[in-house]
Amino acid sequence: MSETTESLRRAYAAFNRRDVDSVLEFMTPDVRWPKSSEGGTAVGKDEIRAYWKRQWQDFDPTVEPLEMNEQEDGTVHVRVHQIVRNTQGDLLSDSEFVHVVTIRDGRIAALGLGHKDGVPTAPSAAFAHDPEGK
Repeated sequence: MSETTESLRRAYAAFNRRDVDSVLEFMTPDVRWPKSSEGGTAVGKDEIRAYWKRQWQDFDPTVEPLEMNEQEDGTVHVRVHQIVRNTQGDLLSDSEFVHVVTIRDGRIAALGLGHKDGVPTAPSAAFAHDPEGK
């Protein structure tokens, strides 16, 4: 396992523990992150921290990396298994998709959504459910 993929595994584990400070240590100051539950993009660590805190008020996502493939262009394609529950514990989504992680100077500079079997992937459908189950 490369240093990059080991760092990414630790970042995913920290996210699942809701250890925001540890996850942010793996990121560049100008990191770009999709706001799946709101739309748009968070830029920088402060915006990501605020986004996650808002997201976790309504949703409980867990993202486990299944496979990581380092690409020649400096990205890492991470096939992930994502489970999203509302705060009452009800299952909203159980799916797999691909994160495209851009690495710069050993840190996460951007996260994007890739393709699985030629089909664009997106976790946003999981967040389309009413978190209160209405």
